[in-house]
Order: sequence, then C-alpha cells, then structure tokens
Amino acid sequence: MRIIILATSLLLFLHFEGSAQTEFVLESSQSMIMTGKGTGQDATINPYFGQDCYAIVKNIGKREFSIRVQQEGKVIEEIPILKDEVKKVKLLKGYELYLDPNPKGRAKASVDYEKIVGEK
Repeated sequence: MRIIILATSLLLFLHFEGSAQTEFVLESSQSMIMTGKGTGQDATINPYFGQDCYAIVKNIGKREFSIRVQQEGKVIEEIPILKDEVKKVKLLKGYELYLDPNPKGRAKASVDYEKIVGEK
C-alpha cells in the first residue's frame, strides 16, 4: 500500500514540476520578466538558473514584440522578434530576460531554455 501511495505522489510531483508555464500573452502595456530575478519571481522556470544558457523565444502570436536582455538594470541587448520567428538568445549568469509588448496590441510568446554545450 505504501508503494502505491509513494508512486502516486511521485507521479503527481513530476507532473507539476514538468508543467511550468512556457506560453505567455503580452498585453500592450505589459513588460514581463521571464528569468533573472530568482526563484518565485520569474515567469518561467529556467533549469539552468545560475549558469550560462540559451533562451529560445518563439513568437506564436500575430504581432511583433521585442526581447530585452539586462544585467543589474543596464540594457545589454534589445531584439525584435517577428510573427512566427524563433530567436536563440545567449543568457550569461546574472542576465535578466524580458519580453516587451507591441504597443499596437496583444502579442504571444513561448519561452524555453537550452544548456550551452562545449562553448568556451
């Protein structure tokens, strides 16, 4: 009986751990921080938090929006992302990733992360 309860608990934990939000709707007046402020304050779960990684941002909406990378309040890079476009953005340790909306209306994005392998 304990094995069944333990297995069920483990499955539920894995389901909730693996079901982090990856798609976002950006209202025209809403800038969103995706990662960089620490656990509990980020919109996405970056499994590589605290180390260099790539953010994979997809524009899955109908409007252009922009990606902003900052460090300690200083803008490092601003990147426009067109409809149906995918951008791979290098996030160094300590960088913050923001999605900035289109002032003409709602935009929609998907965000994922990838480990940097073999790069020095």
